[in-house]
Amino acid sequence: MKQLVVLTGAGISAESGLATFRDAGGLWEGYKVEDVATPEAWQRNPELVLEFYNQRRKAAREAKPNRAHHILAELQNDFNVTVITQNVDDLHERAGSKNVVHLHGSLFESRSTSNPSLIYKIEDDLKLGDKCAKGSQLRPNIVWFGEMVPMMAVATEIAATADIFLVVGTSLVVYPAAGLIDYVPDSVLKFVVDPKKPEVYHVPNLEFIVEKASVGMEMVRKTLRN
Repeated sequence: MKQLVVLTGAGISAESGLATFRDAGGLWEGYKVEDVATPEAWQRNPELVLEFYNQRRKAAREAKPNRAHHILAELQNDFNVTVITQNVDDLHERAGSKNVVHLHGSLFESRSTSNPSLIYKIEDDLKLGDKCAKGSQLRPNIVWFGEMVPMMAVATEIAATADIFLVVGTSLVVYPAAGLIDYVPDSVLKFVVDPKKPEVYHVPNLEFIVEKASVGMEMVRKTLRN
């Protein structure tokens, strides 16, 4: 089967009711990026950061996968599908996608502040005083603004293997993730599904579907199956 590589962003989760920083001029439910999603915010007020992500985790648990998530899972019947997501929820997995790479981490994991390789599942809220096996405070296993993206090397290798490349729900302005499309061979057919057409002019064989994720994915499904 052909390799279908999919890059997803906040737009696909937004249809399940999950807010994004871009929903309200850089605010996420009243919080500025620099207050809750940077290393500096963690140093300044770790309790606020932990509570913020506890609330995001609760919202993610209550959200349900939407039609776009389910279509991506259904396409596994016809393609070898790998989803590379910028999202930190688990909606792709809950919809049935088997191969999901989380570029920016997961709401449902914590990691040691002293040893990033020590990663733990989060069953409940994460609090000050919750420590790793080495005795260091645990933090959300999330890539914050200004931090390196460890999974980018894996993602670029996957993008280079694509027979078809699909972008869903992302404006292609957040780097380094937006640069993944440049690792896809020029000859490969590429689709971008987003209600706001990204300004991408340098990529060959690129088809824009200017629709929200659920509507656009129905169109992509019909095109691919034909």
